[in-house]
Order: sequence, then structure tokens, then C-alpha cells
Amino acid sequence: MIISIQTMLRNSILLGLFSVTLLLIFPTTGSSETMSVLGEKVSLKTNPDLKSKTLWEYGNGFPFEVLKKQGDWVMVKDFENDSGWIPKSRLQKSRQVIVKVNNAEEKTINIRSNPGTDNSVVGTAFYGVVFSVLEKKGPWLQVRHESGLTGWIKIEFVWGY
Repeated sequence: MIISIQTMLRNSILLGLFSVTLLLIFPTTGSSETMSVLGEKVSLKTNPDLKSKTLWEYGNGFPFEVLKKQGDWVMVKDFENDSGWIPKSRLQKSRQVIVKVNNAEEKTINIRSNPGTDNSVVGTAFYGVVFSVLEKKGPWLQVRHESGLTGWIKIEFVWGY
């Protein structure tokens, strides 16, 4: 019985060391770079080439996670895990987020006057609405919509932060 406990302890230590090594070699996406679309009707391409197939078109401010850079092109992934290539000149480093909850539902998230659910609702937003981030306080983001609406939303409801 003692030998099996020692063996289990040794195996646990080895597994822990292996996990730490993997994290050092392949960091998690928590520190990933994000960029957003600069302009309207920006095409997501299958390859880093203007002649390649267009997968999607995006509007100004749409956020992406940067996966890879190659010359004048950036490989990106959106909040629905679609990935492809966009010219670097059509992306900017501004901090944008997009509502990721309530897909396929007619529900909205609340935008509040201040951080906290006890504050008044100043607006609502559906899945896929993009906001600029102004400030972070705990689990809340102060955001601004292109319409001018400013308020606070919970970080857990958005992607890109």
C-alpha cells in the first residue's frame, strides 16, 4: 500500500511539472492580442491574398483575437470561432468587445448607469452588438456604443476583453 501511494505521489509531481512545462511552451489565450476592424465591409479571407475566397465581411470596430501575423496580413479569429486573414491595414488596436450571450434568443443584456445590478438600466443590447471599452471596474466594463450610448455591462456577457 505504501509503495502505491509513493508511486501516485511521484506521478502527480511529474504530471504537474509536465503541465507547467506545457504552459510555458504554449501559453493560454488569456494574454492574447486583440484587434478590431478599421472601416466597413472588411473581408475575412481564406488565405493571405486579396484574390482568395471571402468568408465573411465585417463592419467597423468588430473585434478579433490575433492568431498569427504574416507580412502585411493578420490571421484572426472572431467570437464565433471563424478564422481567416485580414490585411493589417484594415485592423486597429482599439479595445472593442461584442455581446456573446443569448444567441438564437430574443433576449438582451442590460446596460447599466454604474457597475452593479442595483443600478438603473440605461439601455439593452442583443447578441453580436459591438462596444468600445472605456474602463474596467471589477467584473464590469464601462462601454460606449457607436450610437453614443454609454453604460456598464458585466464582462461575462462579452467577448474580446
